[in-house]
Amino acid sequence: MKQLELITILPEQVDHARLLTLKTALKLEIQGLKSRGRSAYTILKEELGIKGSRASVLEQVNTHLNQS
Repeated sequence: MKQLELITILPEQVDHARLLTLKTALKLEIQGLKSRGRSAYTILKEELGIKGSRASVLEQVNTHLNQS
């Protein structure tokens, strides 16, 4: 049986972890997955103040994450 691993993040890492989660959600949206509520695309554009297509926003998010 496979053992589960527990990962602990510190309070200052929460924002970074959230951006990683939104980036993954955006990748799924690009592949065609739809969900209820606001899309990761909309949230990322609003919070990071970026513009462009989904693919362009993904590139900009990657750049943002590499800089931080």
